[in-house]
Amino acid sequence: MDKKLKELKKHYNDVPIPKELDFVVENALKQGKKKKRNRAPQWLLGSAAAAMLFTAGLNVSPAMARSLADIPVVGSIIKVLTWTEYEVAEDTYDAKIKVPSIENLGNTELANTLNEKYRTEGKALYDDFIAEVGDIKANGGGHYGIDSGYDIKTDSEQILSIGRYIVNTVGSSSTVMHYDTIDKQNEILITLPMLFKDDSYLQVISDNIKEQMREQIASSNAEKVYWIKGAGLPDEELMDEFKTIDAKQQFYISDKGKLVISFDKYEVAPGYMGVVEFEIPTEVLQNILVSNKYIH
Repeated sequence: MDKKLKELKKHYNDVPIPKELDFVVENALKQGKKKKRNRAPQWLLGSAAAAMLFTAGLNVSPAMARSLADIPVVGSIIKVLTWTEYEVAEDTYDAKIKVPSIENLGNTELANTLNEKYRTEGKALYDDFIAEVGDIKANGGGHYGIDSGYDIKTDSEQILSIGRYIVNTVGSSSTVMHYDTIDKQNEILITLPMLFKDDSYLQVISDNIKEQMREQIASSNAEKVYWIKGAGLPDEELMDEFKTIDAKQQFYISDKGKLVISFDKYEVAPGYMGVVEFEIPTEVLQNILVSNKYIH
């Protein structure tokens, strides 16, 4: 695996995440969150206030106008917006880091904790970029770039899945993805383990992914390659052989209610394959799912 990618993933995992997050999720899971009655007036007032705020911003800030184009909207309620953006454009060094913010989530404790995580992550990426550029300049110069932002993978009546990407370029490029999936009705963060009765999901999902990999290899005329046994690869290319997903493997739930497992660039395949995803058939998971509330 690319050395820079390993360093980037290690640094991301080392970013201090607020300790309150586990408590927020656990508490919400135990207690649930009943929908508030008579919310229409607050919803209308909030929408009107937001419209006034952004209209005023458009008149004075072209940058805000550009940012608005990136705001996903459901009906007239803004769910995710760009909280801040770090930008550097200097000769052979460039950075563009968009930091998302979740808005209008009734569980404000969860929203605030996730938003703090995003802001901490964004600032850490920017600080690392500045430090790395300083080192490169001190050693004679070179090229370095980072592009980080977010995509809304799913925004349905029930599910909001946010994908956050980090593309790091030093000669070649590496890509890391992270996802957060929220049950908008119960206002809780959905984790992979909570979807299943026990940890047997690790083997079941891994076996299906290997099966999909072999099918893709067989039907692609050698255009697709995955690091798995039985794919005809020499032993030296199996140093990072894919054996099983992680207990907290990156995932999201599609708008069709399907579980999608995501792997970073270089994680299970050569770099030219990029980020790869596998939709797991629900019938494969049916016997180990806690319910079909999310996956169906």
